[in-house]
Amino acid sequence: MTKRMICTICALLLVFAALPLFGAGKQEAKNEIVKLELFQNKEEAVGTFDELIARFEEKYPDIDIEQNNVPEFETVLMTRMAKDDLPAIIAMGGTADWGELAKAGYLYDFSNDSLVDLVHKGYFAQLKKRTGLEGLYGIPYAVNANTVLYNKAKFRELGLSVPKTWDEFIAAAETSKAAGETPFYLTLKDAWTAMVSFNALAANLQGDDFIEKRRTGDTSFQERYVEVAEKMLTILKYGHKDNFGVGYSDGNMAFANGESVMYIQGVWAIGSILKANPDIELGVFAMPVLNDPDKNRLVSGVDTLFAISKDTEYIKEALLFINFLLEPENAQYYIDQEKQFSAVKGVFQKDPVMEGIKVNFETGRVTGFPDHFYLPGMQVPNLVQEFLINGDVDAFLKIMDDEWDKVQQRQ
Repeated sequence: MTKRMICTICALLLVFAALPLFGAGKQEAKNEIVKLELFQNKEEAVGTFDELIARFEEKYPDIDIEQNNVPEFETVLMTRMAKDDLPAIIAMGGTADWGELAKAGYLYDFSNDSLVDLVHKGYFAQLKKRTGLEGLYGIPYAVNANTVLYNKAKFRELGLSVPKTWDEFIAAAETSKAAGETPFYLTLKDAWTAMVSFNALAANLQGDDFIEKRRTGDTSFQERYVEVAEKMLTILKYGHKDNFGVGYSDGNMAFANGESVMYIQGVWAIGSILKANPDIELGVFAMPVLNDPDKNRLVSGVDTLFAISKDTEYIKEALLFINFLLEPENAQYYIDQEKQFSAVKGVFQKDPVMEGIKVNFETGRVTGFPDHFYLPGMQVPNLVQEFLINGDVDAFLKIMDDEWDKVQQRQ
């Protein structure tokens, strides 16, 4: 065999030896996994999202959804925005911070996507009011409500009926306290939990034109919020011995275990409470802020919407995931687990626990969350928490006005 033939054979062997490697490379590229982060703000919904993600990944094994839930969600989200590190998919409320993301151009516009037709249009109207934009930068998914949760068994023992006025509400607290019970289990270690009662009070007392007039300087917190602040202090009198040392998760467990008669929390807490104690006789009602029952309104809004980072390279896959979550079976699962109402057409909340607030939805006695329209950056939960610690109404309302003005001047 000549030297030239030997060289030719060696070259051919090298080519054939390399072929499996090229083939393996092509196969690997074909099976590449797309990884998408779902950054969501609800600690109690982690398990629910885990289940929905598992269902999705079983159907679409080439897409890996990585759920991320952190404390101080919105602070972290704004920090990531500043670093151009937004998650691919964001699940959060229709808050001021979400509105700022939309107005700043960071979010994908769903206007031309068919999945918009799966959701009740009225919720899009709420979100457009929040942003002032024509585009649709979030898909409403779950609708919540601020409520007073109550232990029906304890109500029977104490001879209480569901209060329909503020005076009846405080009288029920007095009766509970006199019987040696804790009327309200407060969880003010987590500042945001104060906003449940704060929003209920403000929505019914501030006046429907407050936000518009505050923006133009024609009114102020000092003018409109005195009664809100005073009633917050009244509620504080009927808490327990460690109102500022207990957080949300511990409060859910304590109420589930019968450590208070009532618990001022949103419907989002019901799932966790029932998991802790499936036998609790649980009821809900809208906090009666006024002494005219017909004028008391339930505070409700978009609790969870889905947004997509405009800059993600996997918009198609993100849309596929959101579309999957909007399927009736999956949307029903979510509200059944999280005890909320659905923004998805044809999906209804049937849990008898919700009977006490169904009338509000049926009669239209519903209003939005005031703090969704406060200027972002005011850090209102922390200001409310500080106020409840020191109890100075005048100082608190002045700080609220000062913070509003500072943020508005920067815009």
